[in-house]
Amino acid sequence: MMRIPGFQNAIFPAAAMPNLTLVANVGLILFLFLVGLEVNMRMFTNNWRVALSVGLAGMALPFGLGCAIAWGLYEQFRGDPGTKPISFGVYMLFIGTALSITAFPVLCRILTELKLLSTPVGVTVLAAGVGNDVTGWILLALCVALVNNGSGITALYVLLCAVAWILFLVFAIRPGLMWLLRRSGSLKNGPTQGMVAVTLLLTLISAWFTGIIGVHPIFGAFLVGLICPHEGGFAIRLAEKIEDLVSVLFLPLYFALSGLSTNLGLLNDGITWAYVIGVIAVAFSGKIIGGTLAARACKLVWRESLTIGVLMSCKGLVELIVLNIGLQANILSTRTFTVFVVMALVTTVSTTPLTTLLYPPWYQKKLEAWKRGEIDWDGKPTSEGDSTPEQFMNKLQHSQVCRLLVYLRLDTLPSVFTFITLLGGELPNPVTKPHHANRKLGTVDEASDQGVFSPSEAPLEVHGVRMLELTERTSSVMKVSEVDSTTYNDPVTAAFRTFAQLHRVAVSSTVSVVPASSYADVLNTQATDHVSDLVLIPWSKNSNDVSDGVSGHDGSQEAFIQQVLRTATRTTAVFLSAGFGCPAESFEARPLTRTTSGLSLRSLHHRDAPTRPTMDPSHHIYLPFFGGVDDRVALRFVLQLAQRSSVTATIVHFQLSGASDAQKPGANSAGEDASKTTSEEGSPSRLAITEAVSHEDVHISTDEDAVFLHTLRDSLPSVLASRVVFIEHAPHSQLADALQYARQEIGQSPNNAGDLIVVGRGRRREGTTEMRRTVGEVAETMINAGLRASILVVQAGKD
Repeated sequence: MMRIPGFQNAIFPAAAMPNLTLVANVGLILFLFLVGLEVNMRMFTNNWRVALSVGLAGMALPFGLGCAIAWGLYEQFRGDPGTKPISFGVYMLFIGTALSITAFPVLCRILTELKLLSTPVGVTVLAAGVGNDVTGWILLALCVALVNNGSGITALYVLLCAVAWILFLVFAIRPGLMWLLRRSGSLKNGPTQGMVAVTLLLTLISAWFTGIIGVHPIFGAFLVGLICPHEGGFAIRLAEKIEDLVSVLFLPLYFALSGLSTNLGLLNDGITWAYVIGVIAVAFSGKIIGGTLAARACKLVWRESLTIGVLMSCKGLVELIVLNIGLQANILSTRTFTVFVVMALVTTVSTTPLTTLLYPPWYQKKLEAWKRGEIDWDGKPTSEGDSTPEQFMNKLQHSQVCRLLVYLRLDTLPSVFTFITLLGGELPNPVTKPHHANRKLGTVDEASDQGVFSPSEAPLEVHGVRMLELTERTSSVMKVSEVDSTTYNDPVTAAFRTFAQLHRVAVSSTVSVVPASSYADVLNTQATDHVSDLVLIPWSKNSNDVSDGVSGHDGSQEAFIQQVLRTATRTTAVFLSAGFGCPAESFEARPLTRTTSGLSLRSLHHRDAPTRPTMDPSHHIYLPFFGGVDDRVALRFVLQLAQRSSVTATIVHFQLSGASDAQKPGANSAGEDASKTTSEEGSPSRLAITEAVSHEDVHISTDEDAVFLHTLRDSLPSVLASRVVFIEHAPHSQLADALQYARQEIGQSPNNAGDLIVVGRGRRREGTTEMRRTVGEVAETMINAGLRASILVVQAGKD
């Protein structure tokens, strides 16, 4: 656009350039502060062996190759206008640094976008990138100090002053900053306005000091970002305060002014283009070869190692900042600056497609399975699973839900807690323990006391998955790189862990920061990794968003659940709570009434009556059993819930009277085309049939369902049989009769802890409404009936 006549004078007039440059430099200082804030030194210290080897090899080889090509650049372009006479040693140092540096912020975003942060490749690249980033800025500071100071002794003094300032920040400023943060509560509750002001003031002072001693202001800002603590998520919350202003206003202005110095028209001869290709080749080969060999030496496979080398070659915005510093210091001419800008653009743009080509998702899954010993290198399973029908039926009849994966949301926690407590079985009776001072007959074996919890008595394991939306903000990327700290400090996972300790449930939790469009994939992947027997997805009635307070998902909550169920390999249940375990309250505005009192409604809030606890902790479960694999899994799950003494259950088996009545979820009448149905769309008494199934298949499936149900019924222990009632019913219209039974069973104990309707999702879910396509026709009928009960929709897994 600079070639348009009058464009520069109209948009960037010469009189405004000093002011624009000042604002851009302030933005650059704040951006480097954010870069330092994003660097977590714990990532380097926790993986220092691989970080040191990959980081050093990823810098040493490109630095050496950069020094080699620097000789040709120095001889060819040192006479260009805009450069100052400098020694070849300083020029070589700068070119080597420019070619060996890795853009840590851009690298974090690429790893996050490709979902590689938790893989060995991501951990290795991040750990090596931290050391690479810090080393690169130190080399750059050394180079600028040598350029700005003519004699060697002066440059030595400058470097000693810089080292002294680093020590002062680490051992004097940081302890004082930590004291202020603890005193103000900023570590626990986020930075206060005063602490934000103190931190930014410290950043500007540090930048001013490193500027006046002859290094560069950005170096001082980077140091302050490094010393800011990451405890309690302080660094993330501080970045949230200032990142938008920097990335939206200041930084674009800086790079717009940087673009004024880029002139592609200077690449006008063959020798210049030869150096462009040579610089790009050196940038790629040095990083890729060095990083690959070092990663392979750390016992990673070749494909992982090559991926690490490609990722380490990413340059990004940091490279442009380094080049601008070289241009401002008159180390680079405009022509040489343009050559390196082209190199930075090519290496950055190529990183993502090359990584996707070398390390695709299917290869990641194969490699993980190979490392776990599940398959050999050719992809063949190392052990055979339950392949015979007898083994499958035995597994279906006797396996129970021992591993539960829950999708955590703040607004659905109360009902989820009640559900987990119900599934966990009976708690041991509390035991009165004497004070240790009163034990005069020797020590007491704690593990032998009656009622003490042991893992064998409570086999239920629950894993909670909390998902937050990944955005382009720096703070969002920092949450991904510091996922352990994010999980620990998240209020939802903290409440989940506290509940587990109080109710003696073995739990684990994790926070996944991913794009909203990937929520379903992440949930199913977590379920597969944890070998979950059941995935519980609570339905939120308060929001149509998939995560708390986060918009941007590609569709509604129904679309998210449909995607989860469509790709699920483990048994999955959608839980629609109607005050399960807690009173179903809805907010109603307080009516205004005329009274003689002078008090306002707000002043009377303290007189509100407290919500009384539920005195009847019992639950009643109703299961309409039509048949099919989903209903079988639902039946088995209901019997597991009924093992708790406070639970009763009614199971109604809707039998098929003949082939003409073979219209149940998962089956249809013979010979019908997929485009035809035996019932009108939306009818409450018939099930839509859209797939052709023969009479023989229907009867075989019906016989299997009957055998399965009767086997479970006849094998119930007497204690459980007294609380579970089986009813055989030949319906005239299945949905209408199922709904009639639901009205009879639900609400018999209005003061209990909540009734539950469990249904199988079934395969027939075609319809005009999103609700039917999400939970199936049976569940939709129960929901639309307005029953005072929670509903659990079960879909059997594919494993």
